Amino acid sequence: MGELEPFQNAVSRIDYPMAIVTAAAGDERSGCLVGFHTQCSIDPARFLVCISRRNHTFAVAARSEHLAVHFLDRSDYPLSLLFGEQSGDTVDKFARCSWRAELGVPVLTGARAWFVGRVLDRVSFGDHVGHLLEPVTGRVADEELDQLAFQDVKTMQPGHPG
Repeated sequence: MGELEPFQNAVSRIDYPMAIVTAAAGDERSGCLVGFHTQCSIDPARFLVCISRRNHTFAVAARSEHLAVHFLDRSDYPLSLLFGEQSGDTVDKFARCSWRAELGVPVLTGARAWFVGRVLDRVSFGDHVGHLLEPVTGRVADEELDQLAFQDVKTMQPGHPG
């Protein structure tokens, strides 16, 4: 058994919520499914979202002033497949879903809860880069959110493996 095997086995059992992050820079749009994200300050309000360096969205997010974070309901599973299994290198994901621009960033209109945040900082965390966000605007629907979580999507085949 390798040194990291117990760690990897433990974290593979955690059922943390999944989200879709969207970005825009110039005429380019991108978005991806993420599991590494969290509120990291109450006052001032701050949120950290981490994007894989291998992901198409990484390059767009690196040039984006704002990012949109969409919290997913289990009914959003088809949307999670689009943003989790397809790569923006080969597919225009936004041609396959409903969205509108908010502060220049694509916001998925079907998401029950989302916010757009101003990027305050970017920090390297190994194979992911954390984007520290200051929430600027957002929306939460009246109905409850039955969060889509990691265990719901862990059999997906990512658009950028490994």
